[in-house]
Amino acid sequence: MKDLIKRYAVFTVGLYFLAMGIVLIVRSALGTTPISSVNYVLSNHTPLSLGIWTFIINMILIAGQFWLIRGGRTRRDTVEILLQIPFSFLFSVFIDLNMMLTSHVIPGSYVASIGLLAVGCVVQSVGVVLEIKPRVAMMSAEAFVKYASRRYDKEFGRFKVWFDVTLVSMAVIISLAITSHVEGVREGSVVAACVTGYIVSFLNTRVMTRATYRRVKTLVSRG
Repeated sequence: MKDLIKRYAVFTVGLYFLAMGIVLIVRSALGTTPISSVNYVLSNHTPLSLGIWTFIINMILIAGQFWLIRGGRTRRDTVEILLQIPFSFLFSVFIDLNMMLTSHVIPGSYVASIGLLAVGCVVQSVGVVLEIKPRVAMMSAEAFVKYASRRYDKEFGRFKVWFDVTLVSMAVIISLAITSHVEGVREGSVVAACVTGYIVSFLNTRVMTRATYRRVKTLVSRG
């Protein structure tokens, strides 16, 4: 039980880093990540914050997962999906918290925007690795892709690409419908989509190894 608590604590730290990475990419003013593109556009044109829209979209994805596993649902599937609800709420809180903490961050030049984008990609990747290592839960987007790929017998990575492209396309359509120009999707979106996987792979195999993970768990438990 003690080890499980530590693993959930590390996962929660990973959620914070993931949220901060997404926020830094948004603050770079060069676009946002595919998973946040729709949320970002909607938050710009409604009274609801980026965090609240993130929670709403995650709830839609959770409902979609239950639809995908209809007829073949196991207790493990149900628990895994329901567990996403509190973590989605926490993740949304982290996003709005970091949006508030970085409200003064305004890049003064294109070079500064590139630098902020790079930092955001690295921070986001750290968050992803800290989510993967404990093996206790999945975020709604990845879980939706997991169940969809299982339902339609498709490879996870390929379906993830389709999923991201669909989200970006929806963000473009919504922003064009509201403002007649594209919001939230720029060169930074492409960079974040392309390089994050490589950074995650490097960190996971070269930097944040199992030994490092054990040290992080120790630090988290002491904290």
